Amino acid sequence: MRSLAVLGAGSWGTALALVLARNGHRVRLWGHNPDTIAAMARDRVNDRYLPDFPLPEAIHPEASLEQAVAGTDAVLVVVPSAAFAEVMQRLGDVLAAGIPVAWATKGLEAAGGGLLHERAGRELPGHPLAVLSGPSFAAEVAAGLPTAVALASTDRTCLEQLASAFHDPRFRVYASDDLIGVELGGAVKNVLAIATGMADGLGFGANARAGLITRGLTEVRRLGVAMGARDETLTGLAGMGDLILTCTDDQSRNRRMGLALGRGESLTDAEAAIGQVVEGVRTAAELRQLAARVAVEMPICEAVHSVVVDGQSPRQAAESLMQRAPRWEFSNP
Repeated sequence: MRSLAVLGAGSWGTALALVLARNGHRVRLWGHNPDTIAAMARDRVNDRYLPDFPLPEAIHPEASLEQAVAGTDAVLVVVPSAAFAEVMQRLGDVLAAGIPVAWATKGLEAAGGGLLHERAGRELPGHPLAVLSGPSFAAEVAAGLPTAVALASTDRTCLEQLASAFHDPRFRVYASDDLIGVELGGAVKNVLAIATGMADGLGFGANARAGLITRGLTEVRRLGVAMGARDETLTGLAGMGDLILTCTDDQSRNRRMGLALGRGESLTDAEAAIGQVVEGVRTAAELRQLAARVAVEMPICEAVHSVVVDGQSPRQAAESLMQRAPRWEFSNP
């Protein structure tokens, strides 16, 4: 691939644009705010999200979506999940036939908690589709620190081309054909990171954190089986790997949200202090709808919903979890 369009000029989109440029590709980096894009083009840096990483000449900030995707070999969508449907609709009007479209958005569809590839398939029939996910903080990727991710597509040619475009000695790409598993792992871990952050904010200690991560992984796997994902995907990079990272490091916005809530801050104040989209807050509501639709029990995710949507206190939500009746850890022998 010679040129790619990256749609979304936040920290993650900019970091992935830097990976592609580092690998010798020309990148058009699109953002929805013309003033921000103009500043990036002038100053050659994303001053708001990644101020320590100058943009190389191979990255061209672009305010027009139509110009960003014109003549490109592939498109990578890296917008918040709330904007995913709108961007896909716009792409359906302007993107040339057959161009591969991938996304690194982690979340669920805003309308009822569907999976993102379902929306992409409706808006872009005939386009090869792929999803990139895994344990990856933007600043570390931008700095060229070692990172491993999963890239999933059911189109083998698309998978090979995109994996080759991203893969380098510092950014290792593992291929998969399990879009459902890779998407679910990236979405649910954000909700679970809020849960572990709340536990730490309440001062519950390392035991509680380990328990939440382990039982949280069980919830992801349970949902994955019901949705048709492969269990090995959810114990791999896009599932367990991303879950561990997001639940244990304060670079995670979702974990920081949980910490703030556990310490008694309001949701509004915590969102303002973080200053970026906290995907797990939105995903909690969408995930609850999805779990109900497929009749899967997800008590930890339900507890997060009770806090960020229903307004229950984190301590009350934690007490409700701990007071659940004893049960077998695995299937009753």
